[in-house]
Amino acid sequence: MQSQDVAPRPASSRAQESVVDVEDAEAALVEHYPRLVRLAYLTLPPSLGRNRRVLTAHALTQRALPRGRRSASLIPAQATGRERNPGYAYVRLQVVRTALEAGLPLRRLAWPKRSQLPPLLPQVWGLRLFPRSGGADELALDQRLSALSAPARAAYVLRGLEKLPDPEVRALLEEVGVGDPAAALKEAGSVPAQRYALLSSPEFDPCSLHARPTDLMRRRQHTKAALAAAAAVAVCGALLGPPGEGWGPDGAAAPPYALNPAAQAALDPGQLTIATATAWQATGRTDFSTWPARGDLVKDKALLRRALAVWARPGESVQVAVTLGTQAGPPPGPPQLLYAGRVDNLRVVLLHDGLRIARYAEPLDEPGLAALDLTRVDGATGPGASALVLGRSDGNVRYLTAPWVRGAAVRDLARPDAPVRKLALTREGTTAPFASPALRTGECRSWDVLQLTDATGGTRLLTDLSEVTPARLTVGRPSDGPARDAAASPATWAPFACSLAAVRSQGVRAVNAWQFARQPLPDGSGRADWVCTRTETWRGAGTRAMAQFNTPAGAYVTAAADEIPACGPADPYVLAGGLWKSASGDAYLLAAGSRGTVSVELSGGVSGSATGHLLAVPAEEGAQAELTGRLANGREIKGLQPAG
Repeated sequence: MQSQDVAPRPASSRAQESVVDVEDAEAALVEHYPRLVRLAYLTLPPSLGRNRRVLTAHALTQRALPRGRRSASLIPAQATGRERNPGYAYVRLQVVRTALEAGLPLRRLAWPKRSQLPPLLPQVWGLRLFPRSGGADELALDQRLSALSAPARAAYVLRGLEKLPDPEVRALLEEVGVGDPAAALKEAGSVPAQRYALLSSPEFDPCSLHARPTDLMRRRQHTKAALAAAAAVAVCGALLGPPGEGWGPDGAAAPPYALNPAAQAALDPGQLTIATATAWQATGRTDFSTWPARGDLVKDKALLRRALAVWARPGESVQVAVTLGTQAGPPPGPPQLLYAGRVDNLRVVLLHDGLRIARYAEPLDEPGLAALDLTRVDGATGPGASALVLGRSDGNVRYLTAPWVRGAAVRDLARPDAPVRKLALTREGTTAPFASPALRTGECRSWDVLQLTDATGGTRLLTDLSEVTPARLTVGRPSDGPARDAAASPATWAPFACSLAAVRSQGVRAVNAWQFARQPLPDGSGRADWVCTRTETWRGAGTRAMAQFNTPAGAYVTAAADEIPACGPADPYVLAGGLWKSASGDAYLLAAGSRGTVSVELSGGVSGSATGHLLAVPAEEGAQAELTGRLANGREIKGLQPAG
């Protein structure tokens, strides 16, 4: 069975034709329905609106089957083999064809095609449905795609989502009737390929939806005419009220509603808190409360009002992203302004309410659209309050740094011996853009992180994990005092840098790497390091400990566990094991415990024991066993569960 995350690959040859049975096409449609609906949603014109795009995408996909239970349909020839799926190729062809037809303008003297009309089914009464909101990157991509012609948009999606090479894209576009596929491919090339990964974002998933009511006032107009008229007058009065109270000044915010005086004050740009440039020096505090307001738009009251209004009541056109464990909702009082300025093709505002950072972004040319990111930062100080993401664009990330930061550089975490590259830092604390590992697709060969030097000369390593706040990287045994920054020992992280991709978008505050054991390999080919990497989140919950084994041939994860104290400050012990195969093909089950482990024992599929903290036992490939250790104080500890 094909995975839903990997498209079945049709043959590129069109020299022959083969017959597809309706049952085969139906099986492919059911198995890959989420992918096909996403393909339709991305190809449909954004001008339809998110609700109609969702319903139309589902309707087009459900109508993609051949007509008749026993009829067969001709499609471009398919090669034989399990990796080829003619049923999927057929329904994908129909989805692309009808999605392109849906974007065609209606003609006065021609009957409209079925796909050009609002779908009869599915229908949802009383609700608006739309995908979960992404961030500013998804907003920017949606804008770029909306500017493309329909064939170019289809070509970009087929390249990025379906991973089809250009000859197959060109053949498919010809098959659905596109007049100039080459021009469509060329136009699609104007959108950077680095954004392909965003096509899999929840922002473009019409199978995972939010629901909101339709116009409730309109649905109640079956009541007395006098009440309906009064409601209309009330609405008009709200829209035509004093300046600053209506739709215009609030941009993409939802319509205003009654607020108490404290909540109303939180929406007044004139009430924003602003720290002085030397507040951090005068108070000795290194947290977000001492960041001064920076940026070329800090006096743009209209922009600040839109940002505050959207934070309080985001409208339908706002893409809202809330980090796990972060409370949504408006600020409890006037927040602090950290930044307001132009970043690439956006206006960006950063606000802090004491517990959260709110990042508001709107396109330079269309303030009616916006993105809002909310993330927890309670208790952030020092390294944890050293930088915030200003924006991501074309595979790059740009940061705003704390006022106590004196220098910035880029380090490849996967290659500790590579030279550190100096990063330009403006007087306002804005870095030059550099490649973000959070936006990388394909094989991981490098992992660029931000290295900051503060006023005391200390260095910090921070990495982009798709959040507003970068995660701090540290090294060392958790019980040996405060964690040391990874800049002090970057080689510890080098073999495991790419494993950070597994904790993106999880609200990560810091990740610590601790080499807890070194073990001679049984075949005498060298030594291997056991390292525990532990993820800490802003919300406390969601911690993850992973045991990783680094051999001369490479590193891999052997065990992982969630929500446990092991490998952390509360329980600075860890025990892990995993299968290892020598160059000659002999398999062993290796195990190691941290300092203080006096014995290790295996039971179950493999048995064995050893005094001390290391164990190596011959084993069959695929063997599993339960791992138990004992500390010097007599306490028994269990091994982390095998990763999988």
